[in-house]
Amino acid sequence: MFYRAAVWDPWLIVAQIVCLQCLYYITLGVFLSILVGTRVSRLSLVYFFDYVTITASTVTGWCVIASFLLSSFAGSVYMLYLIERAKKCLDFSATLYIIHLFICIVYGGWPSSITWWIVNGTGIAVMALLGEYLCIRRELQEIPITRLRSSV
Repeated sequence: MFYRAAVWDPWLIVAQIVCLQCLYYITLGVFLSILVGTRVSRLSLVYFFDYVTITASTVTGWCVIASFLLSSFAGSVYMLYLIERAKKCLDFSATLYIIHLFICIVYGGWPSSITWWIVNGTGIAVMALLGEYLCIRRELQEIPITRLRSSV
């Protein structure tokens, strides 16, 4: 979709990062509203950016964990269509999670929960590896050549 012949296009890279980040948070919001919104009285940004909500001690915490991991799976599919290159998947996954880390630090402080680090580490691994796998599968597909032969 965004892939061009130019080797390094900073506007393209920024557009891909912004699109991927927005799609990730939209998907996270959908999963949080489905899994967590039915369990709490009011869904807020705390579930997006505060490390305290990612806990394995409550059912709601497990729903938050599932939302983050499902968003990682969806993010790998987004990379298939936005990034389109297997060798760039790790870079874009890491960028997404580094931006998420900075937003979490600004919102709720340094994440001191080991569960937060495990969930986000698993998320980056899932997004990068599954995104690379999907992109490699697409890159290895045969190129269809349709040529009409003239009758001689």
